[in-house]
Amino acid sequence: MQEALFYDQEKELSVLCRLCHHNCHIKEGRRGICGVRENRQGKLYSLVYGRLVSENIDPIEKKPLFHFLPGSKSYSISTVGCNFRCAHCQNYQISQYPHAHEGEIIGRERSPEDVVNAAQQANCRSISYTYVEPTIFYEFAYDCAVLAHQRGIKNVFVSNGYMGEEVTRHLAPVLDGINIDIKAFSEKFYHQVCKARLQPVLDNVRLMRRLGVWVEVTTLIIPGWNDSDDELGRIAAFIKEVDPAIPWHVTAFYPTYQMLDRPPTPVATLRKARKIGLAAGLRHVYEGNIPGEGGESTYCPACNALLLERFGFSIGRNNLADGRCPSCGEKIAGVWD
Repeated sequence: MQEALFYDQEKELSVLCRLCHHNCHIKEGRRGICGVRENRQGKLYSLVYGRLVSENIDPIEKKPLFHFLPGSKSYSISTVGCNFRCAHCQNYQISQYPHAHEGEIIGRERSPEDVVNAAQQANCRSISYTYVEPTIFYEFAYDCAVLAHQRGIKNVFVSNGYMGEEVTRHLAPVLDGINIDIKAFSEKFYHQVCKARLQPVLDNVRLMRRLGVWVEVTTLIIPGWNDSDDELGRIAAFIKEVDPAIPWHVTAFYPTYQMLDRPPTPVATLRKARKIGLAAGLRHVYEGNIPGEGGESTYCPACNALLLERFGFSIGRNNLADGRCPSCGEKIAGVWD
């Protein structure tokens, strides 16, 4: 248990948690929406500091990050808990664990040194804070990130983008890359499906990019929820407004958790979304969750030469030369060797 960052003490031992945009007012003895930050006698504590439920060595492409050290390995960690309640969460067993088990917190005890040492021993070039919303284990993630940078290892968040502005500014100096979900482009979706709001997510995409963090965006396309031409077009237009070089991953939904009433996303819908993104002026749009169907490789936005050939999470040919197209010399945005 570790005292939390980003909270204010209020009257009658209550506290205001400012970690994310829920801004939970938490009474003594209670927890915030995430289920892992608890008020004890007017002090807010993280219950998941160093309590890891998942440690894996993943390809960086799995995050997905396609313009960030392609072909490298990332040491991926997670605790239980999440500040969203997504009805289609693929990791609900750990994200909703405290809510489903009367507040129980599980996990193996690890220190930042343990995590960074493991990443080094596995020759991972980055550490990814992922599987649930990593902001909810921020204190541990931040301590790991600081130590990782000291040892030349990069840091990656896979995030719903709901952290508070102060948190974003605090994190950015030690964060090298982030994939932020724009789950839809309507407050209705965020309210009904995620129990959250859209606008803070959009604000964080802008702010992360402005602060120099490499940003990629993912949209899981759910039939009947966020697959209309209009909604996909508005997401693409927003990303272009921030930076047309931000890669957009349009990925396939499969029925899971509490959303079993929708069919899997057809390949044709991903193809449509990719065309919409490219037509809107985005330089890189990728189809995901359907390996081998195309739309995974990177092409030069200037001359259309093949730069990075992908098959699922694997790299085939890598024709990039110092981050440039070998055919026309176009500089390709990203974090390269």
